[in-house]
Amino acid sequence: MADRHPLKLYNTLTRRKEVFEPLDPENVRMYVCGPTVYDYAHIGNARPVIVFDVLFRLLRHIYGPDHVTYVRNITDVDDKINARSAEEGVPIRDLTERTAKQFHDDIAALSVLHPTIEPRATEHIAEMKTLIEQLVAKGHAYVAEDHVLFDVPSMSDYGRLSNRTLDEMEAGARVEVAPYKKDAMDFVLWKPSKEGEPSWPSPSGIEAPGRPGWHIECSAMAGKHLGDVFDIHGGGIDLVFPHHENEIAQSRCAHGAKHMARYWMHNGFLQVEGEKMSKSLGNFFTIHELLETDKFGGRCWPGEVLRFAMLMTHYRQPMDFTVRCLEVAETILGHWYRKVGVVAAEPASDWADEVNDALADDLNTPGAITKLHAAADCIAEDDKTDAPARFKAAANALGLLTRTEAEWCAQAEERIGVDKDRVQELIASRLSARSAKNFKEADRIRDELAAMGIALKDSKDPKTGEIVTTWEVAR
Repeated sequence: MADRHPLKLYNTLTRRKEVFEPLDPENVRMYVCGPTVYDYAHIGNARPVIVFDVLFRLLRHIYGPDHVTYVRNITDVDDKINARSAEEGVPIRDLTERTAKQFHDDIAALSVLHPTIEPRATEHIAEMKTLIEQLVAKGHAYVAEDHVLFDVPSMSDYGRLSNRTLDEMEAGARVEVAPYKKDAMDFVLWKPSKEGEPSWPSPSGIEAPGRPGWHIECSAMAGKHLGDVFDIHGGGIDLVFPHHENEIAQSRCAHGAKHMARYWMHNGFLQVEGEKMSKSLGNFFTIHELLETDKFGGRCWPGEVLRFAMLMTHYRQPMDFTVRCLEVAETILGHWYRKVGVVAAEPASDWADEVNDALADDLNTPGAITKLHAAADCIAEDDKTDAPARFKAAANALGLLTRTEAEWCAQAEERIGVDKDRVQELIASRLSARSAKNFKEADRIRDELAAMGIALKDSKDPKTGEIVTTWEVAR
């Protein structure tokens, strides 16, 4: 890969595409903000999970699987968690364990690799308190009414990531107006816990027990597992301000470092059928609903279809998530699975190199998919060469075609509840009708099978000249 195209990534911090140069090629380090576990993750949450899974795969390809550390956290202490726990009348730990499992099950269906490390916020309270005490000692934070707040004006270049001045951010931000704040933009590092909420002994200077603010959690977890300065920090564009801006402020001021992460990457917004996703509009869908119910497009969808649909749009661009894009993705995947059949991926593949070259240009997944289309066109029906294996390796670079054609078809059959005996019975009846030249009845049977979701393919046996009918799930 190093002899082909260097990896270039768009850096939100500098607003330009840059050649990626890791601090240590022996340990390339990436942090991505993970879920807050209080409910099923929605389809917008799936986009960064998939985007940074592709980057993780690419980094492993370039530097080797043992030389990449990918940290994606779980936030298991949060106001939303507390509210949902009270609403359901269940212990917070039970709620977070259940929803964390739901998240893992859902993204497993999207063919997402496990991160190297998946830290939980509640397991890093000590690191958060240490970070807070460092900020207070250095004059970047202060204690007020059992709160610890970050002193935003103490950081001269606060706002660099979002490219806004302090006045601009204050004018556009929804900030809590509290009398104990020195400045309206100051944000909470630690706060007192209310009765029934999770609590821990507070940092020095505060007697009442409390709990951390959201931003300090990621700073502490990233620092613990990746060091004071690391290579890549990723997430959705909605996290640039205030979350990522505040992470930078905390980490840099505590450690006296020029950077927290050297490259900041953000995926674009996702809308559904041309509109912003909203419960009030009735277009709010969870990953689980798309996988298991008929709420979107009147049917459930395979996880690989959801993944492929996401990759059709460049990660930095806004994406319109539609039924039509899922239908297209499923049709293409079905075609590609017929190309690869049961073969295993070829370890060394020129087509995989071409796909990875496209990805090396700031994760250009549409360009990579174009390469896959070109490769698929080179594979003949019942190809006996190594082309199907090479093609499968190329698709694997995107986390696609990770199973066999039979497994893909079995999933489709299970989804629509195919009765194989009934299908074969109808096919035999249709062949009998065709032999008797009762074409009206033959067409009626074909229509009946189509209504069941079954598509037929007639071909002539080259040896006997007889008509042979095969079938597959149509959608």
